[in-house]
Amino acid sequence: MIQVVNLAMPFFGLIFIGYLSGRIGKMPETGLAWLNFFVFYIALPALFFQLLAKTPVEELTNLAFVATTTFSTYCVFAIAFCVGIIAARGNIGEATIQGLAGAYSNIGYMGPGLTLALLGPAATVPTALIFCFDNILLFTLVPLLMALGGAVDQSIGRTLIMVSRQILTHPFILATIAGVAAAAFDYEPPQAITTLLDLLRNAAAPCALFAIGVTVALRPIKRIAPELPILLFIKLIVHPILLFGMLIWIGGFDPVWVKTAILMACLPPASNVYVMARQYDIYIERASSLLLIGTATSVITVTVVIYLMTETNVFP
Repeated sequence: MIQVVNLAMPFFGLIFIGYLSGRIGKMPETGLAWLNFFVFYIALPALFFQLLAKTPVEELTNLAFVATTTFSTYCVFAIAFCVGIIAARGNIGEATIQGLAGAYSNIGYMGPGLTLALLGPAATVPTALIFCFDNILLFTLVPLLMALGGAVDQSIGRTLIMVSRQILTHPFILATIAGVAAAAFDYEPPQAITTLLDLLRNAAAPCALFAIGVTVALRPIKRIAPELPILLFIKLIVHPILLFGMLIWIGGFDPVWVKTAILMACLPPASNVYVMARQYDIYIERASSLLLIGTATSVITVTVVIYLMTETNVFP
């Protein structure tokens, strides 16, 4: 149990420090913009690139793993979307954000820090694969459903062009592509570049976790949706259980990859749920409460998953 505390508490401690800073600091939300920019566009892409560049390229083509993890994300999105359709009385826009809340783990800011801390460098490739393909799936589903529901005033063709641009220019995906290319050609950056990447890599997880805490602190609970417990149950409980069942049913996966996938699936809703709610001007206050309560609840659920991985034989 001490090992679980040693692993989980520093991780959530950084989020809590960020939360306290956001509540006590009394600074405007705009002050968080540069930190988010640093994490999103510089530090985490540097982390992905450096780790993937050192990975044997044959490990990057596990299509069965990609298909299983991505399909499980699609399944929980569909389940949460159906719950949303009922709760929103047929409003496709609101149901889309609710589907996103039930399927979109905080795999960008929380994922790499947690999986690498618990499982080591062997978790790099599955973390990157899940991140890339989950984002491609959700960045495609959300705009298309919003266009279908009339939340955006543009054709399906223009929506598809926008989706393609968002995917191809995403900094994490670009960094992953660059890392895979470096691994394929056995490219070794100059020592000065390597040292710079080391500095950025080491800053990625602490800054990302601190930013999550501040973001949650700046999202006061104004309205709690009645469907919130169901959506969080889908995200925090159903998603990892469903994925675990699929991975075991198909079989043949490295145990570290299985554990990485479960850790990524059990994470709380990503801050992008709130960002997209703001972008489409729909479900904003309820998305804010989902982010806050989901992150707080995940302290318990993620710690339980870490305990099951480190202290029991539940996971292979």
